[in-house]
Amino acid sequence: MSKQKIESAEQQIDLFKTWLVETPIAHRGLHGKNVPENSLAAFSKAIEKGYAIEFDVHLLADGTIAVFHDSSLARMTGNDGYLKYLNKEDLKALHLAGTKETIPTFDEVLELIDGKVPILIEIKNQYKVGKLEQAIINRLKTYKGKFAVQSFNPYSLAYFKKHSPNIIRGQLSGTFKGEGFEDLKMSKIVRYVLKHMMLNKSVSEPHFIAYQNTALPNRIVKKYKNLPLLAWVVESKKEYLRVVKYCDNIIFQGFEPEI
Repeated sequence: MSKQKIESAEQQIDLFKTWLVETPIAHRGLHGKNVPENSLAAFSKAIEKGYAIEFDVHLLADGTIAVFHDSSLARMTGNDGYLKYLNKEDLKALHLAGTKETIPTFDEVLELIDGKVPILIEIKNQYKVGKLEQAIINRLKTYKGKFAVQSFNPYSLAYFKKHSPNIIRGQLSGTFKGEGFEDLKMSKIVRYVLKHMMLNKSVSEPHFIAYQNTALPNRIVKKYKNLPLLAWVVESKKEYLRVVKYCDNIIFQGFEPEI
């Protein structure tokens, strides 16, 4: 982990507490009217306000890492098709939410942020792990800023545990129902296992938990009270005031919490 000489899990958690716990995290950047999510404009606004930034990454057909949430292009670009079939040169033709902003690459996002604020990278990988995770590891070797990764997929986190154990990793979870889970194609059994984080100890061994705001508090999360807890996605001051007593920090959108 470049510039962060971490040698043990204890040191990783100490580092975690200095930023992921203390600085509110802007979900897909600080986006809003005319500033689409996961855009360079949204990341620039978050930097200006001093928020940490959460964003999503996918692997394209040519091996490029793209920063985008959905597997489908429809919601954010109005185009048919799926992100995984694109190449880098296709991205500039796809405008986000009718603005001039286009889908950025991971390289472009890292160059923009450049260590100005910490970043939380969500790994979007429901399939065979390895290519995306290793590409991220390779790129982060030269990145000088503070960062962590998180994923709903415990096997994605297990890859980081094995191949780059000093990268701070977090297990995402929640109800796996309704808005936010449309892209996840899985059986009821798999949903149950992931909701209850049953692979935390045997597979992912996360350094922190990021759990759905509306499902807190619950007995599932309480079992991991020794791990820092992030609540996602908190969308108002009212929600923040309700959930703040149950978590260490928030991933937010739709309002601006005090730092």
